[in-house]
Amino acid sequence: MISSSLRTLSAIALALSLSACATIMGQPTQLVPIASTPSDASISITDEAGLEVFRGRTPTSVTLPKSTGRYWGGKSFKVVITKDGYQAQTIPVTAAPNGWYLAGNFLFGGVIGWFIVDPLSGNMYTLSPDAISAQMSTSTAQNHNNRATDGSISIVLLQDVPAALRDKMVRVN
Repeated sequence: MISSSLRTLSAIALALSLSACATIMGQPTQLVPIASTPSDASISITDEAGLEVFRGRTPTSVTLPKSTGRYWGGKSFKVVITKDGYQAQTIPVTAAPNGWYLAGNFLFGGVIGWFIVDPLSGNMYTLSPDAISAQMSTSTAQNHNNRATDGSISIVLLQDVPAALRDKMVRVN
């Protein structure tokens, strides 16, 4: 006859092996803050199917779904930030498996969580980047990658200097 503590232990082990950590600990949506410098820029967000899911102005926060609802269906988005007189910024947002899905199911033996429950629920994903802050440059500004706002300079590789600016470079040694 099996003792009651052994039955309890077996029930706990069975429950853990059938668990889906990301489904239990995760959320189907994620809040993504969006800001720009300068502020009051237009935002348009489209999903992987090309459907516009949000239109607004910075700064704001947008709640985005992490799953398409299909098996292994992580969402992806294209965030386009525009403002008259400034170059448009396009930022991709993609879903990737989160720590609860990867480690949680491994540690707690959730094979069913790994291959069935979490991929169907979509809670296994985290959207990245988790916040967007666009530094917009004017359309007439020189096209460079020095984004410092404190007056400092950046050292860059020659291959990163736009071809149109290379003839304006001056040797300093």
